[in-house]
Amino acid sequence: MPDHLIDLRSDTVTQPTPQMRRAMAEAEVGDDVFGDDPTVIALEERAADLLGKEAGLFVASGTMGNLVCQMAHVPRGGEIIAEAESHIVHDEAAGHAVVVGASVRTLPARADGTMDPAAIRAAFRDPSDSHEPITALVCLENTHGHSMGQPLTTDYTAEVAAIAHERGVPLHVDGARIFNAAVALGVPARDLVGAADSVSFCLSKGLACPVGSVVVGAREFIWKARRARKLLGGGMRQAGVIAAAGSVALRDGPEGMIDRLAEDHQNASRLAHGLAAMPGIEGLDPDRVRTDFVLFQVGPPDAGTRPRAAFLDALAQDGVLMVEYPHRQIRAVTHHGIETTDIERVLSACRRALAAALTAGVTR
Repeated sequence: MPDHLIDLRSDTVTQPTPQMRRAMAEAEVGDDVFGDDPTVIALEERAADLLGKEAGLFVASGTMGNLVCQMAHVPRGGEIIAEAESHIVHDEAAGHAVVVGASVRTLPARADGTMDPAAIRAAFRDPSDSHEPITALVCLENTHGHSMGQPLTTDYTAEVAAIAHERGVPLHVDGARIFNAAVALGVPARDLVGAADSVSFCLSKGLACPVGSVVVGAREFIWKARRARKLLGGGMRQAGVIAAAGSVALRDGPEGMIDRLAEDHQNASRLAHGLAAMPGIEGLDPDRVRTDFVLFQVGPPDAGTRPRAAFLDALAQDGVLMVEYPHRQIRAVTHHGIETTDIERVLSACRRALAAALTAGVTR
């Protein structure tokens, strides 16, 4: 295996920048459970300001961020409307059911990652019918992972918020990669989530921090989310040591990590166009790559998953890592630390891996 490993499994595999490491080492800290860690407070205030909300809450992970939001919004026995393959439904170990005590009414995504607004409106339960759960929350995911990281627009989010608010229900945006969406659409992140009642976003994905997420919303909501964080065991003491990296990531200028997300999007587009030109790569329209996700299949549908396994194994032997994804897909995610020259090496490795993969499909 080559000495230099190119890891495209996720944008969570990034290393913190030198500026982050220095900030972490020098962070002024206090006890965050008592609310007196100045570095955490600064991060929460910066996050709230960037997204146009009153207050913020630093949490350990994106899953915890989504979970405390659900706990703050949804009474036990309530129901959440969410896209069927969204992270909250598909990738958070059924926390909505196990911890929140809520059901989820799922709707399919369209090609652009959105749910049909008419279907959202029709999914609300009848609160006068004792047989039905009471709809308590609508959730969106921006960017939408399973549609290949599609960014959801300001107008769409506002339309869904209006539907929810007409029924007296809040809108939560799982904005794990909200800054990818903002960069891709060329609009401020605060505009994308202006109509939302709560937002969570990850510091440890494209922003390259080692750990953490932030929840933002109204002050009263954040107080409820803080209590939920405590219930989950998420109260951290001298948390400024890790929050400091987030403050660096959210800076303006060259030390910050938001504007440079455009580089990841460009590298993802280069990768997608290169892959799409290879015989044996299926299900990939490179013009749909808007952010840092590239999803594709190897071999025809009747070959099953054997070509995918062979492809990933051959890639790994060549020093390139990608990961299995639903619907026979493979996911590659570009991120900080991946350069244009790496994309060329990845494409060369993919050409070699395809030979092994297609042979595996024929001989299954």
